[in-house]
Amino acid sequence: MKDQPPMKRIRSLALAGLWVLSAAHATTITEDFSNNPSQNGWHIFGNTNLFQWDSVNQNLAVTWDSSQANSYFYHPLGTILARDDDFSITFNLRLNDFIAGIDPRMPSTFPLSVGFLNLAKASQPGFLRGTGYSAQDLAEFSFFPDPGGAWIYGPSLTAVMIDSTGFHYSSGGFDPDNLTTNDIYRVNLAYTASNSNLVMTLTRNNEMFVSDRVAHLGGSFTDFHVDAISISSYSQEGQDTNNQGGVIYAGSILAHGTVDNFAVTLPPPPVQDLSGAFSNGLWHAQFTSRSNWLYTLERTTNFVSWRAVAASMSGNATNLLLQDTNAPEDKGFYRVHAERP
Repeated sequence: MKDQPPMKRIRSLALAGLWVLSAAHATTITEDFSNNPSQNGWHIFGNTNLFQWDSVNQNLAVTWDSSQANSYFYHPLGTILARDDDFSITFNLRLNDFIAGIDPRMPSTFPLSVGFLNLAKASQPGFLRGTGYSAQDLAEFSFFPDPGGAWIYGPSLTAVMIDSTGFHYSSGGFDPDNLTTNDIYRVNLAYTASNSNLVMTLTRNNEMFVSDRVAHLGGSFTDFHVDAISISSYSQEGQDTNNQGGVIYAGSILAHGTVDNFAVTLPPPPVQDLSGAFSNGLWHAQFTSRSNWLYTLERTTNFVSWRAVAASMSGNATNLLLQDTNAPEDKGFYRVHAERP
C-alpha cells in the first residue's frame, strides 16, 4: 500500500480501525434452557457430572456436592462488575433433596450458591469458600440448610458479598427461613451502587416468601470485581475440623435440584458509540466512556500481537478520545482495551 496516494492509504487505515472497534456486548443475559446452553455461551469448570441439561423439562439439573472440587456452571458477562455498578440476577430454583453435614468430619452447614464470581480467582486451587478468608470477589445467593445435631443456629438464606481481599464480607441479607423440596422459588438479587445495597427477595410458588433482605457494604469493604454468573458447587476443603466448645463448625452439603429462567441485568458496556477517523494526520478512536474504567488504544499489523500506542486514560462518563500519534506507513488495525484499575 506504500505506493498508493496518501488519501487512499489513510482511508484504508480508518476503515480497518472501525471494523475492529465496532463490537459491543449486550446489557442483558437471559436463559430458559429451551436449547442446549453450551451453544448459548455457558461453560463448565470442574466436575461436568454435576450439571446436566434436561432437554425434556428445559432446565438445568444440578448437584451441589461439597465432597467434589470447586465446580461451576457459568456464563461470562462480557464485562467486569464492581461496587460502583448497578446489576441484578433473577432465577428459578427447585430442590429435590438436600442434606447439610453429610460428611461426619464436617457435620455443620455449607452453602448452596448461585450468583456472580471472578472466574480467574474462583478457578484457582486456593479458592476455598468454607475457610472464611480464601474466597474473593463474590456477590451471590446462598442457602445454608440446618444440619441438626450440635448446630443451634438453624437454616439461613443469605445475600453475600465478599471483597477482593477475601477478608471483608457483607451478608446482612440473612434470613432464618428454610427452603423446602419440590417448591419453585424465584430468587432475585439486585445491587444498587448509590446505597451499596444488595437486596434479596424470594417468592415461593408465586407467593412472597422473603421480602427485601439487605446486605450493605460497610466502610472496611474494599471492592469486588466479578465477571461471570455461576451455579456454584463449592469444595468443603480447607475448613477447621477441630471441636470448638462442643461444635465442629466445618460443614458439608449434598443437594440436588434444578435451576431455570435466568435474567441478568448489567450496566452499559464500558465502550459505547464507537467511531474512528483521521484528524490532523492522527488516527483516533472516539467513544462514550464510563467512570472507573481505564482505556488503552492498541494496534496490530498481524492480529497476533497487539501493543499500546498511547498512554492509558481514565474514563470520564462522556466522550473520550484516544489517538495514535505514530501510525505505521502501510497498515494498522486498532482496538480499545478497557479494564478495571
